[in-house]
Amino acid sequence: MKLTKKSHACISLKKDGRTLVIDPGGFSEDDAAIGADAILVTHEHPDHFDEYRLRAGMENNPAAEIWTLRSVAGRLSTAFPGRVHTVGHGDTFSAAGFDVQVHGELHAVIHPDIPRITNVGYVVDGSLFHPGDALTVPGQPVETLMLPVMAPWSKISEVIDYVREVKPQRAIDIHDALLTDLARPIYDRQIGALGGAEHSRLTPGDSTEL
Repeated sequence: MKLTKKSHACISLKKDGRTLVIDPGGFSEDDAAIGADAILVTHEHPDHFDEYRLRAGMENNPAAEIWTLRSVAGRLSTAFPGRVHTVGHGDTFSAAGFDVQVHGELHAVIHPDIPRITNVGYVVDGSLFHPGDALTVPGQPVETLMLPVMAPWSKISEVIDYVREVKPQRAIDIHDALLTDLARPIYDRQIGALGGAEHSRLTPGDSTEL
């Protein structure tokens, strides 16, 4: 499986000539969903869900399909009948040849005064977990954790403890658009030293084999 990092929380996974894209949001490239055979969306916040980018991907490939939670599916299902699927915690499905399991129910707490919305994470092929905007611990071991490294709802001690709790072989940064290049070495050093797993980050456009 080939992983390509897109900007912020978006990644692309390619296997056997087919492509799965997760969270092509407003901080990601305009063409983040172009070429996708399947698209997964974790929740409705605009840095993870951008209707323009999703429509572009769906129109580019008439066979492409979306799997997401109800709040997002309701905004797209009329435009793409039969191609938008609603999922929730505990569901399993196959998308573009990838086996996917759904874990999680709620977005992390931003502030007690802000109502929490639904958020789901996806385990892909039993080996990679993208949690969206939550520190959800999947109900199984994973080799690769896509790590939300910096967000308004987290602090670095929580990020480090999350890596420790999931216990992946490797943690690769996502949710990093708000993290400046000046601060990155601090996060790299502390997460790498204290998380207990190999920690790395990819520049948008870079790829690695998993």
